[in-house]
Amino acid sequence: MLETSARLLKLLSLLQSPRDWSGTALAAELGVGPRTIRRDVDKLRNLGYPVDAVPGVAGYRLGAGASLPPLLLDDEEAVAVAVGLRAAAGGTVAGIEESSVRALTKLEQVLPSRLRNRVKLLQAVAVTPSGAPAVQPDVLLAVAEACRDHQRMRFDYRNHDGTAARRTTEPHRLVNTGRRWYLIAWDLDRTDWRTFRLDRLTPVVPTGPRFTPREVPEQKAERAAYRYQARFLIHAPAEVVADQLGPNVATVTPLTATTTTVEAGSNSLDELALYVGLLGHRFEIQSPPELVAHVRDLTARLTAAVS
Repeated sequence: MLETSARLLKLLSLLQSPRDWSGTALAAELGVGPRTIRRDVDKLRNLGYPVDAVPGVAGYRLGAGASLPPLLLDDEEAVAVAVGLRAAAGGTVAGIEESSVRALTKLEQVLPSRLRNRVKLLQAVAVTPSGAPAVQPDVLLAVAEACRDHQRMRFDYRNHDGTAARRTTEPHRLVNTGRRWYLIAWDLDRTDWRTFRLDRLTPVVPTGPRFTPREVPEQKAERAAYRYQARFLIHAPAEVVADQLGPNVATVTPLTATTTTVEAGSNSLDELALYVGLLGHRFEIQSPPELVAHVRDLTARLTAAVS
């Protein structure tokens, strides 16, 4: 049988897992009787851990308290939290840099050396991009709650050219890539999936009615993580274009027997232009406007280089 202090730590670890535990199951895990479990639960409550009784199953769960009690983390969880705090301290979300540093300092003080070395190794080999705009925490939380609760969301959105518009959406998922946060949502006005940068978004409260989530096409979800989403009209049969690009690079949709729509995502405008430009077919850029302007500038520079 475990000593009392070790048993309490083991009990706390079990209760921190996302499930309800019956007293019988806890007793079996710890090798004690139900009466000992009840006494140990009372000890945890006296230490400030909000252990709630679960009606109907004579069980327990760890609830939310008025203050945050100490957490018991295993090795992998501790490393994950430390790495996440280091990233937050870099400023991806506005206003939490200082609190992230304080929390990281507290955590690193109690990390065993083997874990502290792992965290330092990850930090040493990771490259952190800079210069991306930060997202306000209240915006991030509001969008996350709307995604979780499946509630329609209205927001004012600043487009790339500085113009503003009111958008009404069914929010689906948050994506973080390249130090930017994006919302994948069904745009009710445009009846299509759209991606919105959170640093350009201002939520309008309250949120709208609940909705039944749509199934987002897998490739659209993958592309949504990219900074730029592009659509091209290719003057070639779809089967020819599909063989050249492959299913993991773009979505290829036949329009007519000799024309094809291609949708692709990338963090680089140059990469989008090269992907399609090197196919060897005549094409038109349908979106985004940034890519149109970029290709015009590139064309002018290339023309000047050979004139």
